[in-house]
Amino acid sequence: MVRALRSLALALGLALAAGSASAQGADPGIVESDFLTVEFDRLFAESAYGKRAAELLEEEGAEIAAENRRIEAELTEEERDLTEKRGKIDPMEFRALADAFDQKVQGLRREQDAKARTVAELSEKYRRDFIAAAEPVIEQIMREAGAVVILEKRSLFLAADVIDITDVAIARIDAEIGDGSEAPEGPEQP
Repeated sequence: MVRALRSLALALGLALAAGSASAQGADPGIVESDFLTVEFDRLFAESAYGKRAAELLEEEGAEIAAENRRIEAELTEEERDLTEKRGKIDPMEFRALADAFDQKVQGLRREQDAKARTVAELSEKYRRDFIAAAEPVIEQIMREAGAVVILEKRSLFLAADVIDITDVAIARIDAEIGDGSEAPEGPEQP
């Protein structure tokens, strides 16, 4: 039963695509169809814009990681010094130093966690800005294909590859918006 449904869906998809593949004036990579699909994650990741955003986020993440290693080394040294003082100073004085050290560690942890959250938020901002910048390009592809809807390919059970516009969209988005560094909403260095 499932195999029959798959075959029927594939046949319908291929017939729909084949029947409308002769669109005049459309990009050779675009089939005329009521339905199109796109792989958004690949669209973003393989576009010049997405690659630049990933590069910026990686740089920011690497800076935070290097800072975390530096802080960890400093705290390890400070903890070692504190441990050496334990038997040499008054217990109340040691408790005060230990509490101050603990507060410092907690504060640094909160700061570093906030920086990591900022990078995650920046990643989401890049994706939202990309969608806003790419939308007119994708709408143009949709009009050329005579489509009424573009579906996320991952959410479909079965579809003919001929209605996937991801590669065409990447090429056009790269041509229209490039890596986004020129646009006010593009991925700028944080």
